[in-house]
Amino acid sequence: MSNSFEIQQVAVIGAGTMGRGIVVSLASAGLSVLWLESNAATLDAGLTMIQQTWAQQVDKQRITQAHADDNLRRVRAVSDYASLADADLAIEAVYENLEIKQAIFRELDAHLKPQAILASNTSALDIDSIAAVTGRTSQVLGLHFFSPAHIMKLLEIVRGKHTQSAVLQVAQALGQRIGKVAVIAGNCPGFIGNRMLRSYVAEARKLLLEGALPHEVDEALQQFGFAMGPFRMYDVVGIDLEWRARQLAGQGMEAPLVQIDNALCELGRLGQKTGEGYYRYAPGSRKAEHDPQVDALVLKVSQGLGYRRRVIEPQEILERCLLALVNEGAKILEEGIAANSHDIDQVWINGYGFPAEIGGPMTWADSQGINAIGARLERLQQVLGEHWRPAALIDQLSIRNKHFGEVAGELA
Repeated sequence: MSNSFEIQQVAVIGAGTMGRGIVVSLASAGLSVLWLESNAATLDAGLTMIQQTWAQQVDKQRITQAHADDNLRRVRAVSDYASLADADLAIEAVYENLEIKQAIFRELDAHLKPQAILASNTSALDIDSIAAVTGRTSQVLGLHFFSPAHIMKLLEIVRGKHTQSAVLQVAQALGQRIGKVAVIAGNCPGFIGNRMLRSYVAEARKLLLEGALPHEVDEALQQFGFAMGPFRMYDVVGIDLEWRARQLAGQGMEAPLVQIDNALCELGRLGQKTGEGYYRYAPGSRKAEHDPQVDALVLKVSQGLGYRRRVIEPQEILERCLLALVNEGAKILEEGIAANSHDIDQVWINGYGFPAEIGGPMTWADSQGINAIGARLERLQQVLGEHWRPAALIDQLSIRNKHFGEVAGELA
């Protein structure tokens, strides 16, 4: 593929929440969009939503009516894969299921022109397993948009084992055109952002079992500057997303760390959408209100699992959540999943609400000093177990008296 390959027409497969946001982003940037969705009701709802989105922007005087009309004209609903033949890029945005995605990629590979690029909006699945069902593995990559895709600034561009560098450059140019902060990530479970999120959330959940309450964990992290703590975040995205995924996978339901989530979901407390989750919400309000019933539930679950609860201070909450992020970030750098620490910081500032003025988790760690970070992790390792062992990169940087900001491509 030549570097001059330019994307003019994009096919989007799927008209759920992610597909809708992606279509709005593309059409707003002047790209023509072919939209394929097999469920007629879902497609109708999607077309209504994009129309309403632009109408609201006109009302707020962000765009003109003519601009809104042009955007809408750029979107064409189609009913089969054959109609996508001339697309330069296809973005699949359906449910996180590998078999479904592979079936779609087989169709895309069969129907799109040979030079077309095929992308998946997966947030965690293996890009190489998706690419493997095509005859164009060098033109397959991940384009992980964040929800809502027309508002969130971050775009993780996921490099598969065979993805050509020219394809990555085309994707970066597209990211720039649609106004995203685009970061290239290697292929591993969760890529950069969600892989680090798993470590961070696991620590927050452990804190609940050991003695903290959801509002205390969130408050400590919000005081530090996070847009929202992990439990408020779960209420926004829906506590049931992971719960349903565990049920479908038929595994993970027994893990101690998810028992509070499971209990909330069994009570129908799924988050903001049901008016109750880790917090309660007045009708029509998004304001999270502390709910003593949740505190009682946390106590019951943790004691039932045999935990002896203790008072946990805000400083310990902050320390453990931040160091969990940093240690996972160091492993990501060490493995070459991120090109440099700046990219990791960009992911966390633009995708996960890390306080921008602090500069991101890796910049924060550099400000603390690598030796101090290593010592704090070792102390946690002694008290709380082996998963706190510092990443090898932290030891290497300590010995050489360097910091994360100096790793760019050197060890990655």
